Amino acid sequence: MTLPRRPLARHAVLPLALAFACAATALPALAQDFSTSFEAGQPAPKAATGGLQVKVGNGPATPYAAKSNAGYSGVRALGYRSSGGSARTALFSTDVTIGADTTLSWMVLPEIVGGDTVASTYVSLDLVLDDGSRVSASSARDHHGVALGAQAQGDSKTLYPQQWAHKQVRLGDVPALRGRRVVAVELEVDSAAQAPTAGWIDDIRLGDSARNSAQRPSDWVLTTRGTQSNGTFSRGNNFPATAVPHGFNFWTPVTDAGSLSWLYRWNEQNDAANRPRLQALALSHEPSPWMGDRQTFQVMPSNTRGVPEADRSKRALTFSRDNEVARPHRYGVRFDNGIAATIAPTDHAALFRFDFPKGSDANLLFDNVDARGGLTLDPATQTLSGYTDTRSGLSNGATRMFIVASFDRPWRSSGTIKTGRPTGYVKFDPGTEGTVHMRIATSLISLEQARHNLALELASDDDIARVAGRAQDAWDARLGRFDIGEASDDEKTTLYSNVYRLYLYPNSAHENVGTAAAPDWRYASQASAGEDARDDASASRSFAPIRDGKVYVNNGFWDTFRTTWPAYALFTPDDAGTLVQGFLEQYRAGGWVARWSSPGYADLMVGTSSDVAFADAWLKGIQGFDAAEAYQAALRNASVVPPDRHVGRKGMRQSSFRGYASTDTHEGMSWTMEGALNDFGIANMATELAKRASSPAERERYSTEADYFRNRAGTYATLFDPAAGFFQGRTEEGKWRVDSAKYDPRVWGYDYTESNGWTFAFTAPHDGEGLAALYGGREALGKKLDAFFSTPETADTSLVGSYGGVIHEMTEARDVRLGMYAHSNQPAHHIPWMYLYAGQPWKTQDHVRTILERLYLGSEIGQGYPGDEDNGETSAWYLFASLGIYPLRMGAPEYVIGSPLFKQARVQLGDGKVLTVNAPANSRENRYVQSLKINGKPWTKTWVPHELIAAGATLDFEMGPQPSRWGTGPDDAPRSLTAPGQRPAGLHDLLGSGAKATLADGSVAADLIDNDADSALGMGDVGTVTFTGLTDGQATLYTLTSGESSIRAAEWVLEARAAGGSWKTVDQRKGEAFQWAQQTRPFKIAQPGKYAEYRLRIKAQGRAELAEVELLAPGAH
Repeated sequence: MTLPRRPLARHAVLPLALAFACAATALPALAQDFSTSFEAGQPAPKAATGGLQVKVGNGPATPYAAKSNAGYSGVRALGYRSSGGSARTALFSTDVTIGADTTLSWMVLPEIVGGDTVASTYVSLDLVLDDGSRVSASSARDHHGVALGAQAQGDSKTLYPQQWAHKQVRLGDVPALRGRRVVAVELEVDSAAQAPTAGWIDDIRLGDSARNSAQRPSDWVLTTRGTQSNGTFSRGNNFPATAVPHGFNFWTPVTDAGSLSWLYRWNEQNDAANRPRLQALALSHEPSPWMGDRQTFQVMPSNTRGVPEADRSKRALTFSRDNEVARPHRYGVRFDNGIAATIAPTDHAALFRFDFPKGSDANLLFDNVDARGGLTLDPATQTLSGYTDTRSGLSNGATRMFIVASFDRPWRSSGTIKTGRPTGYVKFDPGTEGTVHMRIATSLISLEQARHNLALELASDDDIARVAGRAQDAWDARLGRFDIGEASDDEKTTLYSNVYRLYLYPNSAHENVGTAAAPDWRYASQASAGEDARDDASASRSFAPIRDGKVYVNNGFWDTFRTTWPAYALFTPDDAGTLVQGFLEQYRAGGWVARWSSPGYADLMVGTSSDVAFADAWLKGIQGFDAAEAYQAALRNASVVPPDRHVGRKGMRQSSFRGYASTDTHEGMSWTMEGALNDFGIANMATELAKRASSPAERERYSTEADYFRNRAGTYATLFDPAAGFFQGRTEEGKWRVDSAKYDPRVWGYDYTESNGWTFAFTAPHDGEGLAALYGGREALGKKLDAFFSTPETADTSLVGSYGGVIHEMTEARDVRLGMYAHSNQPAHHIPWMYLYAGQPWKTQDHVRTILERLYLGSEIGQGYPGDEDNGETSAWYLFASLGIYPLRMGAPEYVIGSPLFKQARVQLGDGKVLTVNAPANSRENRYVQSLKINGKPWTKTWVPHELIAAGATLDFEMGPQPSRWGTGPDDAPRSLTAPGQRPAGLHDLLGSGAKATLADGSVAADLIDNDADSALGMGDVGTVTFTGLTDGQATLYTLTSGESSIRAAEWVLEARAAGGSWKTVDQRKGEAFQWAQQTRPFKIAQPGKYAEYRLRIKAQGRAELAEVELLAPGAH
């Protein structure tokens, strides 16, 4: 917990200069450019006792994602410990004159002491100058914008417990410090009284440090960002993929060649001397460590005499971070034994270069993660061929991948090694230059196609520079669209690395079977839920269907729909249409768009979020995909009971009729909330399709479906428990999962996907006004948000709920110290923006800037994120938020307005259109919007239409240090599904618990009104059915649900009458089709009225079944 802070104490025992003169004999005297990592023979302070104790030791025992019992870079570090309160100690005497490039840097890892996760973060180095003053009293700031000094560092919340952090201060950037002498290095702690602290310091450096000399946007990118992660704590959970944008393959170094999850860990798997080491250079197709890798292949250089070592731990080679270059277009490493390896990617291929020390053997070892594969080394042609079936348990649909490789140096020998895996080696004659090039390509179609891909993408005279240059050009075509002016080096690395992650996914899975001049795109279909590829191919070709077109894979839409897909739509609209069509290819091949494409249909996460993602793209004018087909794919998700668990929405058998998925469905509440968001997008798309319809019948169908889904978008309110003040699950009988009086929103799991009740308290970004009404109005919504951001997440074991143990999202939410806000989890990403519906935009501005400024730190040490990055989602959030806009209401072509991060930013949107964001007075303090002009005109609304931004716009922000009244007018809030002051309405079924369905022969047809699509009657048996015992209301829509098969053509008459009156026709249909089994279709009642009874007279061909009938009237469920 965060303990109350107190002002810094004023200490005046001795003048500082005199104090250090007295202490000089006890401190190591150091010359210019001082550095120490506390290793043997390096400078180390004497062990200190008293208020602040320091002692060189073995490093932290339980860091979350680093090597345990080691320093950051070596085997030792400096431990610090105090009993609480403010204390400081001198570590070293120095004599360093501050010049233009003089920089202080250090590593620090605060530890959790007695359950207190915060106290130890109040720690800092400080420097004493020759006049006795300290640098902490100057205007010097670290690369995170924070002053030196324990209180400033602790208050900044830029240090996480049990994790290393890098701090760097460019002293020469402060004119008043240049020419001054640093005479001592101090360590300070400043926790609250009685709050003991402990932690570790390492790698202190004081000397000249050159600035980043990046010449191109891609030079700012660090692909290793997000790799200091594991299942306990994620700082991205990425791996350093070298690829082309949306490429067919990834190429990556791996620290664990036996893993299909965490491929590359920044330092957790270092050797005994704490040196990073690689076990292989690998082919990968991993979307995330949680989904796992597939279709893998590995190569590892060695210079051992005789047969190369195949044991992974023995063949691993160590290296220094100084000798590793990890860029999108090129990966290179020089190992400690002198071997160097470089990779340059193309779409389906790559060029490897291996440099061997003079006089050594030159070997390449070929391997795979497991036994699922084949390898052939042909000495006659001196080529490699093979295949890989390797795949994780969630790589549903993955088929065999074929691999070919050729080499530019003659083989001396080759052979296989018995490992239980397809393992072999080649020993080369490296020539006088000691260099071997490997050209490697892959295919999902066949070995022959792999050879074709190799010939198409790598010319015989291509070298590393040329291939990497083409990949770099492809990356800079996207990265170079962004210009953030005079932003800091750290901000540029963050932004451009985020753009890289955005365009790394999703991935092409198609291949050119034609020529470069006349391409013919085909793909081996992976649109299935299949769990084994071994029977789907021979050793040379796939048995999967080979289809025409371009298909894309690797996307979890629940993770990405909120920011990733709208980012494609705004920043690269041409790409966006191509990507959407690529997933519609999956729909064509398999009948569904995957919830999680990895590459086929993985049963994971909630919501069919491609529905709203694709609708949003089309509503923003994105071309290049079949809009009618996209709508049809969404319609199937939203109206059909899926045939198995891998596709569609769960709980649909009953939720379409109840208005919610009950607790019988795993995370049913989450399915309901996500369903409402997707139905909102479908409704808006249907509205626009109706305007463009080619016939009256088509227009009427789209219009009816728009009305139906718009009302369904409000059904999230059925799960609002007013007594508890939160959303929670309901049973089939309509009871709350937990008694309202006993409900605790801090408990994780059960109803809530990777979250708790606090996070799902605001899952209605499409309907902020309706949400506010549920809480009692705009002011009440503001208070609820205030409570959310002030109630601390504790990650306490008593709150793990259905998870059974603390999951990483809990720890991440605790350690960012933003109340219950978990930026590590997508359902929270919109929450800071919901203050706009409370009429309090300044709170949105403050929270968004806080997230931008302190949750995306540590890029240079494998961090960079506050949780999983997830296929561009967390990256795209940063891109939008840093520009001062955000796609809050997905499925509506608009953005809300926050607080921009930079003084100026420009984004090339294509076709000469430029988005310019100016905020010249912007700073960490001046974070509040005072006024805004768009294209020179005053703008007070807190939202802006997409068409205005996409046409190229200039946003001029006036910023200040205090909140203003900008955007607080009664009509300034964003648009909403529900009108201001109104509660979400929706529709209710007149055929309630007291209703009765009677057939012409007098028998009861209960199956037609039991809210269950699994029970059905043959239409021949139905004939005529009469509905009585209706609840009060005037039906405007009715729905019919097909049974166990589709219906090609049906016709019916719907009649109604008042009590004692005569029957009248209120609607009549002919030739109506139900494309899918168990599909619910809505129809408008042509002549609505208040009736006592309804009668349906229906007939259809064959064995058509009718499963359910609803009579829907306006009003809450």
